[in-house]
Order: sequence, then structure tokens, then C-alpha cells
Amino acid sequence: MALSALSLGPSNINPLSYSIFNSLKFPPFWQTQKVNIGPLSVSPMGFGTWAWGNQLLWGYQQSMDKELQQVFNIALENGVNLFDTADSYGTGSLNGQSEKLLGRFIRDFQEQKGSGSDIVIATKFAAYPWRLTPGQFVDACRASLERIQIEQIGIGQLHWSTANYAPFQELALWDGLVAMYDKGLVKAVGVSNYGPKQLLKIHDYLKKCGVPLCSAQVQFSLLSMGEDQLEIKSICDSLGIQLIAYSPLGLGMLTGKYSPSTLPTGPRGLLFKQILPGLDPLLSSLREIANKRRKTMSQVAINWCICKGTVPIPGVKTIKQVKENLGALGWRLSSDELLQLEYAAQESPRKMIQNIFQTR
Repeated sequence: MALSALSLGPSNINPLSYSIFNSLKFPPFWQTQKVNIGPLSVSPMGFGTWAWGNQLLWGYQQSMDKELQQVFNIALENGVNLFDTADSYGTGSLNGQSEKLLGRFIRDFQEQKGSGSDIVIATKFAAYPWRLTPGQFVDACRASLERIQIEQIGIGQLHWSTANYAPFQELALWDGLVAMYDKGLVKAVGVSNYGPKQLLKIHDYLKKCGVPLCSAQVQFSLLSMGEDQLEIKSICDSLGIQLIAYSPLGLGMLTGKYSPSTLPTGPRGLLFKQILPGLDPLLSSLREIANKRRKTMSQVAINWCICKGTVPIPGVKTIKQVKENLGALGWRLSSDELLQLEYAAQESPRKMIQNIFQTR
């Protein structure tokens, strides 16, 4: 059964209530459509784990861990092998919880299934002000390896640039990436929240050191199509750097589940209140295409990212979410649909607020 033939119902009806999702098992045909990130072969979509341990923004509780393990297993069983995390994911005493959970879930999956050797963990190392030397950055990498309990990280990423506020620290962080690569602690290196100018600088610096820059992670979605994002994408394409798109659903604003009168709790609700009233053209187009294709709005928004040549990493914390997001794979929007969505995005007066750490 092809993914495009899945009958999910109109997007204004909760498709996850359909019985098909109770026994969902996606066919393996799309799993041959891997994406190369340096020496690594990854699925065309990964999953982000920012919510795993974050109580403030995502309401994490340790009672969720059993379902998170199931989320992880379902993803792997359906061919998704890329999981993005960070050493700063987890609030307060739960700092590093996302990495710890991934490590535990990997071990449990391998014990139960006897497979999982192709799992790619991409973790990000925070540019904390006390990480002032390459050695301290290497120590951060070793600490992540200890939390995840693996011998080598797939993609070691610099979480953000300090060029805007502590330029003297930047070179030490770059040298830290070089050192962890040379020591074999990571298979590939990448960056996150780098604007076009800094992206070119670090690419050239790493190249001189004999280290390829394999990935650049940036906020990229139908809500984040600014000049910087498009320039970053162009640079990545020209230099052979894979763009990883975080927040492909705009923190949930593109799912169709929220409105100005139905907002999420916590800090997200304040942000949504500012942006959602100006998204009618975009949300209407997403809904129209979703209805026509019998997909959900989330699946259409994620598929747009895939069609643009990025590897989206939507966050997942429930079984319903992982099953729905998997429905973004195995099909492609038409060129007319892509243009319709991009025109609607331009016609929507509100855009996603950019990460304050993103440089020019």
C-alpha cells in the first residue's frame, strides 16, 4: 500500500482517529531514498528531541518516558534513523535528559530487536561562556558520548555562533570541532543557527583544517522563508552542505490545531497569539492541499521542506505525532502545489520570529 494512497480523511477531521493508524506500518520502498550527510546515510526526515526533558516549553514529565520509547521504536521500525538532540536539552536538574533518554532507548531497541546499527545521532554542543578552549569543547563531546553511551556521535554540531556577542570565543569553538573530528569522537561535523556570512567563514576555516562541514541546521519552514534562510540554502547547495530544517511546523502553528481562540499553554501561547492572526492565507492553502491529497496539514508542511531539499526534523513526543509525521514520507508535492504554498506564505503578513542566536 503506497503512502500516497493512505486514506487519512480531510484535515479538519482528526486523521489519527482513523483505525489505520492503530496498526500503521509503512512500506519500505521510500527507505531506499536516503540522504547523504558526509559519510552518513540518513532518512529524508529525522526527528527532533527538544521536548524530551523540557518542562518549561513542552511540559515534559518522566512519566512520559514509556511513550517516548515507543515513539523512538516506531520511528526506527519505519525507516527513520536520524535523531537530533543537544547537550543543553532538558530543563534544570534534567539538563542532558534528551541525550540520556536516546541512549537508553537505543540500548533497549537493540536488545529487543537485535538491530539499529545505522542509527545516526546528531547532537549539538552549547557555546556556553565557560567553554573558552578547544579542549573544553572536546570535553563537552565526551560528556555527550557518556550520556548517550555510544562510542561515536554521528554529527557533532556547534549549537550556535558567538560572533554576535563574544567573537573571541568563536575560533576556540571551531578548533574544538576540528579536534573532536580528528580524535574520531564524531563521524561528521555541522553547525546550527549560522547565518550566511558566518557559514561561509566556518566552512572555509574547517576546509583548511581538512575537516568537511557536512550540515547546517537552521529554522526553515513555510513560516521561515526570509532572505537569510534562502541565502543559507543557496550556500549549502553550492558547497555540498546538507541543510537540516528545524521547527518545520513552526512550533506547531502549521499543524492546523491552533487558532487565535485556541492557543497552547505556556510561552508558546504568547508567541502564537502574535503570529496566528496573520497566517490565514498560508493555513488556508495548507488545508486545501491537505484535503485534496487526503493528508494532514502537518504532513503537507513537512513534505514541502523535503521537496526543497532539506532534511526536516519535526519534534515528536507522542505516538500520534510520530505516526502522523511519518505520513509526510513516500510522496511529493507537485510544482504547482509548491508554488501555491510559497505564494500563500508571502501573502501572510506574519512570519516566525527568528532565533536570537542566528548570526548574519
